[in-house]
Amino acid sequence: MAEALKEAPPDRPRRLLFQDEGRFGRINDTRRCWAPLPVRPVVGRQIVREYLYGFVAVSPFDGGCTSLILPWVDAQTMTLFLRHTAHEFAESSCLMLLDGAGWHHAHDLALPDNLRLLFLPPRSPELNPVEHVWEYLRENHFGNDTFPTLEAVGERLCEGLRALGAQPDLVRSLTCFDWLNTIRLSSN
Repeated sequence: MAEALKEAPPDRPRRLLFQDEGRFGRINDTRRCWAPLPVRPVVGRQIVREYLYGFVAVSPFDGGCTSLILPWVDAQTMTLFLRHTAHEFAESSCLMLLDGAGWHHAHDLALPDNLRLLFLPPRSPELNPVEHVWEYLRENHFGNDTFPTLEAVGERLCEGLRALGAQPDLVRSLTCFDWLNTIRLSSN
């Protein structure tokens, strides 16, 4: 990790980011819900294979969060998201940890100057705190709802990501795992 940060300009503060993509669509999962006895709740169900992808990067130590909603995932959309993230955290030298998806390793992926990538071990989603962001969004913004259009899914996802971005303490509580406090972000 220190090697990735040594390439960064020394005059900028260092920032640790985690990144992931989540797929949201018109196929819904039924979630638990409460109803007074003897009422049995009725929950809608639909299976329509239309999706949008949420790209999120979080800074667990301060609860910073940036996101984009895009129609698919590939090297082009990942480059767009990396540029967006670099702009949002322009004052920092960022080390972004992410999984090994193919579009993260693509040869035509353009990496901004203030951003370095470090890949998490294969088959270890439990190391990526962004997984908790997806679970939070699905539980609190998508649970037991059906959507008439893909645009409605996008609006709900946008609403959820905006609400989350406005609550850095909540982002920090979801993403700042205990083991992160052992990481030193200096290049010494």
